Amino acid sequence: MQNRYDRIFPGTIAASILLMLLGVALDDPANILPGLYHIVTMQDLLITDYVHIAGVGATLVNSGLVMIISILIIKLSGDPFNGFTLVEMGLMAGFSLFGKNVLNIWPILLGTWLYAKYQKEPFAKYASVGLLATSLAPLVSYMALGSIHASLPLGILTGVVIGFILPSLSAYTYKIQNGMNLYNMGFACGLLAMMIVPVLTAFGDKPDSVLYWAEGYNKTFSILLLVLCAVFILGGLFATGSPVWAVWAGYRRLLSTTGRAPSDYLRMFGAGPVLINMGVNGLLGMTYILLVDGDLNGPTLGGIFTIIGFSAFGKHAFNILPVMIGVALGAYGMHYTPDYPSLQLAGLFGTTLAPIAGHFGWPFGILAGFIHSALVLQTGGPVAGLNLYNNGFSGGLIAIVLYPTITAIVRHRRPKLRDEDYYDLFEESAPIDVSTWRTHSKDHTSRYPSHPADPAPNMPEDEDREPVSDVTPSHYPHMIDDEDSDSFGVHSHVSDGQPL
Repeated sequence: MQNRYDRIFPGTIAASILLMLLGVALDDPANILPGLYHIVTMQDLLITDYVHIAGVGATLVNSGLVMIISILIIKLSGDPFNGFTLVEMGLMAGFSLFGKNVLNIWPILLGTWLYAKYQKEPFAKYASVGLLATSLAPLVSYMALGSIHASLPLGILTGVVIGFILPSLSAYTYKIQNGMNLYNMGFACGLLAMMIVPVLTAFGDKPDSVLYWAEGYNKTFSILLLVLCAVFILGGLFATGSPVWAVWAGYRRLLSTTGRAPSDYLRMFGAGPVLINMGVNGLLGMTYILLVDGDLNGPTLGGIFTIIGFSAFGKHAFNILPVMIGVALGAYGMHYTPDYPSLQLAGLFGTTLAPIAGHFGWPFGILAGFIHSALVLQTGGPVAGLNLYNNGFSGGLIAIVLYPTITAIVRHRRPKLRDEDYYDLFEESAPIDVSTWRTHSKDHTSRYPSHPADPAPNMPEDEDREPVSDVTPSHYPHMIDDEDSDSFGVHSHVSDGQPL
């Protein structure tokens, strides 16, 4: 079963090269190098669309180069491949279309490497965190190029400090969100940026958000996304070595999970269902932008790439659609329209709250999306456009408020913090046997007529349910505390979660 990871490295290299070739094909090759120069010399504050400032060619080449750098760092550090590797590739490729480039990510990675050395631990443990921490890459560019105190050494030093701080901070913030916000690093970076910006202001600096937004590329990028998503779906069905019926059955089981972090779908269901999920979710993201009369450009394409990446780790059609609907409804409620640039991104990146829809049900997913549409427009101010994962910052605040509130008031249960290790997301790679896990409501047929079956799937996050003393014991395992259970969005009869 370990061969499910064998194609990640060559597949990522191939995808990176394809992106760069597309960049050369879709633009005048003479524009590539000048475009890359424009990219690496921008301050990169949100929202800086590289397609707008440098053209399609240079933007796709930058994305391909950053993807190659990212997968090589994971490979050479010894960090094992798993579903989260696909998340990282989606994030790095997507945000390299608006904010990350081949230069501003290195100081942060250096800082994380120094942190590993300081802790006397292998860099493999922190390599993934270092890649995620490049959410604050715009701060590196700003301190090197845009600040009134700007200098190259200052930019490098800023990145090193960021990379050194975020491993410990993100490990802590992961726990307090209870797996309800998939962009944990966005929340951690938002907190750090919210402290840095006032300090900069006190020293006379005034970083602020910008808006560079490309239009007129819907046809080009629609064709590219249609082909890409079709390749994912067909590849999942016919190119993974498993029977089509088995792959489809795995995808159906995947759709019944909540997506609560950590939900490594590649370890749980294998490559086939995950590839189908990536293709379907990518199409949903593109369809959302087109339905709201939005623009397919660097930032929105980055949002779709992020959704595709997280399709291996928590997102599926049933838990992202309610959030998207909530964001669209919220836009009209605020007298905006969903095609407002920041709200286009909120509709895509707001799916960080997909676990709320998966865990509590679609009405609460719509509620989370509705709140997010308003909050995300305000969270960008305190961080002055320096945090690329601004939707993760907003999502973290919403998750911290909604999870205990809904659990206690609506479900009449006692909220609990999950004692999960953040670094398990990156270090665990053994396949998970889900053959005995109960993920469908049909598995909840009650043996006792007086106690009807729970219509909702029995997920591990339901383990904070208070025991009901008058119910005759079931033939299923009792709900146990989070720390004694599997943590992949579905409940297992095999409590020790032994791999295949």
